[in-house]
Amino acid sequence: MKNLILKITYSFVLRWFLKLIVGVKFTNAEFLKDIKQFIIVANHNSHLDTITLMASLPSYILPNVKPVAAVDHFGKSRFSTWLSNTFINTLLINRKRDKENLENDPIHKMISAIDQGFSLILFPEGTRGEPEKEQKLKGGIGLILEQRPDILIVPAYMKGMGKAMPKGDSLIIPFNSKLVYGKPKRIKFDTVQDVLNQIENDFKELKTIANK
Repeated sequence: MKNLILKITYSFVLRWFLKLIVGVKFTNAEFLKDIKQFIIVANHNSHLDTITLMASLPSYILPNVKPVAAVDHFGKSRFSTWLSNTFINTLLINRKRDKENLENDPIHKMISAIDQGFSLILFPEGTRGEPEKEQKLKGGIGLILEQRPDILIVPAYMKGMGKAMPKGDSLIIPFNSKLVYGKPKRIKFDTVQDVLNQIENDFKELKTIANK
């Protein structure tokens, strides 16, 4: 039932809502159906970001993709946890590391999800920023790749989401918005900072494409 809910919600209801009402232009994401497992890394300006990325995906892979989200925001209660898991398929994590208790450690939880065969959607900025402004990337994605270096990274950049639904505002307004994907890649690196530098460069390139 949950798989059906995800497919109907994103492939039909939200995809067309975002296209026709909000004004989101999607680039084709069908290439993802040929990739067994991946991590989408994207910039983050709005709560629309997650649903836009999910709505762009081929319908039959939706149940295998988990957006990573903060438990203190999306899992405040049993009901909000149920909503997040049922309608967003979230992987709820703590914002801070807990090396003493691995079950609560966000890096451990993300790697466990990968080992279970799930793909992830991850926002390396960690939280929503000002509309159309990038923030400094956090090191979580680099720590994941240190332990699972063969996982494919798919960069994505979204333009206009922070205008359509700014941080702190629950009202969605139509705005010329766009989602563009980069090519899947395995990142070769020596340090976590190398990973962050590569992702920052990918975001800059995709931003240029989105602004055309």
